[in-house]
Amino acid sequence: MRKKQRRIVFVSLLTGLLIVSSGCGLLTEKTNNEIDPPKEVNYLDKGESLDENGKDTDAMAGGKDAPAGATDSQQLQVYLINENGLVVPQTMNLPLSQEPAKQVVEYLVRDGKVSNMLPNGMRAVLPAGTEVLDVNIDQGTAVVDFSEDFKEYAVEDEQRILQSLTYTLTQFDNISAVKIRINGIDQKVMPVNQTPIGESMTRADGINIETNGVVDITGSDTVTVYFVGASDGKYQYVPVTRVVSSKDNLVKSTVNELLNGPSLQSGLLSDFRNTVELVSAPVEENGVVTLNFNEAILSELDNTAISNVVLNSLVLSITELTGVEKVSIKVNGEAEVLTEVGKKLTEPVSRPVEVNTVEF
Repeated sequence: MRKKQRRIVFVSLLTGLLIVSSGCGLLTEKTNNEIDPPKEVNYLDKGESLDENGKDTDAMAGGKDAPAGATDSQQLQVYLINENGLVVPQTMNLPLSQEPAKQVVEYLVRDGKVSNMLPNGMRAVLPAGTEVLDVNIDQGTAVVDFSEDFKEYAVEDEQRILQSLTYTLTQFDNISAVKIRINGIDQKVMPVNQTPIGESMTRADGINIETNGVVDITGSDTVTVYFVGASDGKYQYVPVTRVVSSKDNLVKSTVNELLNGPSLQSGLLSDFRNTVELVSAPVEENGVVTLNFNEAILSELDNTAISNVVLNSLVLSITELTGVEKVSIKVNGEAEVLTEVGKKLTEPVSRPVEVNTVEF
């Protein structure tokens, strides 16, 4: 049975959130009264992954020279810890670097480069004084070599560090896994609480993991869904990984977990009505997932349009699945669903380039 959700309060809090867009963040670092008006939906073609200047992030992660005429900054995601202990992406405007993979890890160090850019209520995950000696990318695996200061973290941050490092580095198209070294020595377990690392870490290991009491995960799989959290009065999309049955279709499982809503103890919010449901099985073709909902998915403009928050949560969550690049929404079989500003979604929606944007 679906959990009761706090949508009535949530709707009033999130009026005016940004629509999915590759030109502006999903949620910006502004108060509710200062949030920008919704902007036009932009899309990436299949296989593209661009930063704000149109540069290929796959090339950037490998440390190649910036193209001629490039500006002196780039938008990259840094995964920080919020006041509730959750690992949350923040898109930051960072100086252009020939080694952006190493650069984003350096911005995870407490009291380091990120200090003057931290949103209120957020903190960096790596111990102060940690040096990033090297980040070497080899056949899709980023090998990060830290100084001995890396070991000086609190035990409760061990999982958060693993999750932050993995998700921060796998934003680049040419990185799918992460390994840790300390002074050139491979680490098979974390140094404080001995959490196993194995050969490498990937997004399949999850983030902000909720097991729902499942101890034996044999025959299980995981999905990552995005709810909304508040930090210092500002709103952010927060990823949560949940254990689901491996027998079920993962797209359907992802939608079901979104509809189940956030756990009460998480402090997160949802904008889905309790009566929303899929009226037919999801269809996946050529990287595009089509979802066909009942009319309860429409909660804006006198129940004729989908809210930005619902749309963003769906796109962020579904595109976490391997091979999914875009999401198409239908209502009772009808396409061209309206957004909350009255525009038609005439094309499938791509994952946005920027999430939870912080501007300085």
